[in-house]
Amino acid sequence: SKNALRVLGAAYKTLEDNNYNKENLESNLTFIGLVGMIDPPRESVKDSIFECKNSGIKTIMITGDHKVTAFAIAKELGIAEDESQAIFGYELDDMSDSELSSKIENLRVFARVSPEHKVKIVKALKSKGNIVSMTGDGVNDAPSLKAADIGVAMGITGTDVAKGASDMVLTDDNFSTIVSAIKEGRNIYNNIK
Repeated sequence: SKNALRVLGAAYKTLEDNNYNKENLESNLTFIGLVGMIDPPRESVKDSIFECKNSGIKTIMITGDHKVTAFAIAKELGIAEDESQAIFGYELDDMSDSELSSKIENLRVFARVSPEHKVKIVKALKSKGNIVSMTGDGVNDAPSLKAADIGVAMGITGTDVAKGASDMVLTDDNFSTIVSAIKEGRNIYNNIK
């Protein structure tokens, strides 16, 4: 996990009969090992995050991955520098809104989060005066996409629910496109002034 790998355990069982119910299949297994797989971010993402940082935009990772895996990826991308900047979703359950609001500026990675956690994170960021953009692709992302100032859905992999809850849909599912859109928007705004 600390090498940004998704780790899967492998086990087997010899079945004597056709008793394929869940309990029978998931008990008395023989463990044979672990498999580590990497799902690397697109190469352009690291540059885009660096560009965001230089433009005064803070990038935060909200993921279903384990905290150790998420932090390793976030560190590689330049999102987080220290493990104290990563938190599990269940830790949010024990925090009041005001407590999260006081800590939110130092957090960069939220791991194993629920849809409710995502909304809580967005609201905490907004409570500190941040303009919040949220990206997502699934039905479970819709509430936080709606809660954000700017919800951004993935156009290729995104569900209709996520697209409907969003203000913007990425036709190429590429984070770098968001960065380009922000740059263009800022240029237009500066030219109007």
